[in-house]
Amino acid sequence: MGRSRGGLTTKIHAVVDACGLPITLKLTEGQAHDGRSAQDMLGTVGRGDVLVADRAYDSNALRETLTARGAKAAIRAMPNRLKPPRFNRRLYRKRNLVERFFNKLKHFRAVATRYDKRDDNYLASVQLASIRIWMRFNESIA
Repeated sequence: MGRSRGGLTTKIHAVVDACGLPITLKLTEGQAHDGRSAQDMLGTVGRGDVLVADRAYDSNALRETLTARGAKAAIRAMPNRLKPPRFNRRLYRKRNLVERFFNKLKHFRAVATRYDKRDDNYLASVQLASIRIWMRFNESIA
């Protein structure tokens, strides 16, 4: 996808539910800004939901979109903001669910090493790994 002096670079963006299971996945170039990719991933966020995101996703446009949908934003403000909006620290702690999902995703060799040169093949391997994570969560213990 993205090209740098070190080779191909790719960022994986994910929306996870309250259990840390992936709902929406997206790939972007490594040099692309995170906040620009968030707008088209909000299809599953609705009234009463809370979007917990990293500082890189802090933008007025994203917050306005969430407010229009009836959702709340628990996004820590960028340090260079003059008037940082308030956010709930207790909700922001739930961001570790996304980090734990990415940790589980890195256990799959095809995702961690990124041997695929084409972005559609790489996204398919990320989706397959996500399906495996869903299946592990929903396995019966009986």
